Amino acid sequence: QVQLVESGGGLVQAGGSLRLSCAASGSIFSINTMGWYRQAPGKQRELVAGVTNGGSTNYADSVKGRFTISRDNAKKTVYLQMNSLKPEDTAVYYCNAYLIVGPGLTPQSYWGRGTQVTVSS
Repeated sequence: QVQLVESGGGLVQAGGSLRLSCAASGSIFSINTMGWYRQAPGKQRELVAGVTNGGSTNYADSVKGRFTISRDNAKKTVYLQMNSLKPEDTAVYYCNAYLIVGPGLTPQSYWGRGTQVTVSS
């Protein structure tokens, strides 16, 4: 079965850094865009960063200059390097990827279960 598994979340002090990883597993024909979303209590889920299969990236204004998204296609993994963390970055971070699971099939959206990031002041 195809799934995405996040890792790397935890508790960090303001100004610190964390690196999140998301690995895709299972029978996957190809991977299109991959990205990270987050959801804080009482807030809507929002896009944090995305990266296309060609390497183009985009970021939410709130994290631009602090976060970096990257991918390793050989490992079927997307990363989110988070620097200069702020308390307002506290949220559950979810990995998302559009996967093609067979030839001739359309890309389908898959989600990880999420990993908690807590930034203390």
